Amino acid sequence: MKTGIFLSYKGLGSNLLHLSYCHEIAKKFGPVSLITLNSKLNEVLSDDPNFKEVICLEEFHKKLKDVFKLSKFLKTLDLKNLFIFYPSLRYLLSGKIAGIENIYHYPLFKKKNLHLVKTAKIFTEKCLNIKECPTEAKIFVDSKKIKKSEKNNFKKIILGIGSSGPTTKWGYRNYISLIKKLNEYNKFFFYLLCGPDEDEDAQKIIKEIGKENCESLGNKSIYEVKNYISISKIYIGNDSFGHHIACQMSKPSFIILLDTPRAYSDYSINQHKIIPPGVNINKITHDSRLDPNTISVDLVFNKVKDFI
Repeated sequence: MKTGIFLSYKGLGSNLLHLSYCHEIAKKFGPVSLITLNSKLNEVLSDDPNFKEVICLEEFHKKLKDVFKLSKFLKTLDLKNLFIFYPSLRYLLSGKIAGIENIYHYPLFKKKNLHLVKTAKIFTEKCLNIKECPTEAKIFVDSKKIKKSEKNNFKKIILGIGSSGPTTKWGYRNYISLIKKLNEYNKFFFYLLCGPDEDEDAQKIIKEIGKENCESLGNKSIYEVKNYISISKIYIGNDSFGHHIACQMSKPSFIILLDTPRAYSDYSINQHKIIPPGVNINKITHDSRLDPNTISVDLVFNKVKDFI
């Protein structure tokens, strides 16, 4: 009989900030079956021995009428224990109908203002009867495959120029100015982390800076991106999945926050927030839409220079 974990989140970053809690559960029960709504999570966790399998649930998770279909799916996993990191009556009922012996779940009907880190930490500590559960974990990489990502002997910096939405982006022109300033300080090679649909911005940076100084990761797989992050010294950039990987590889990660709540950058000692001057970080929400140009290149440079 197996132990399962249900992470009801579509964002890769939202899944990754739950990694330490998954590790704690695996520490007690052995390698777990992880169910997620993100199709790329398996690429990040493929080298992690704490996971028996990572399953992307692409259906049966949206409507109450899907309870029986979801329960049928859960039954095929032959689970004895199921940890549901979400306040969902639908998931709870599906687990019970599937005959899962032990089901642990968030308090129901408390989705509003859900603090992803605090709630997950308290939930894990209570379920496992442990104290001070860590909020960050270790992301595993295959050392043999890392060498294939090496390009030159320069110090590498990951620049997270992409993001899940336009209101969270600092802007490619700012990154061009930052690269120039950093290269006055020392010689670096920059990996431009973005999605395939954001590669246009990466190419604008490469045209200005030169391909001998930077490379786009826009068409790389998540697994490949993980390896590029592992050989880099620090992460600087927008709130994206890259900083969740970097900080859990013990890389100093400087996150530019424009409309991202602090919970997403508040769980690792390697996370360093960069916010506009005079802004209260506790007031930043998904609807803040702060002006990216209120964060100057000098502000970012002064934050990171002691780490490079």
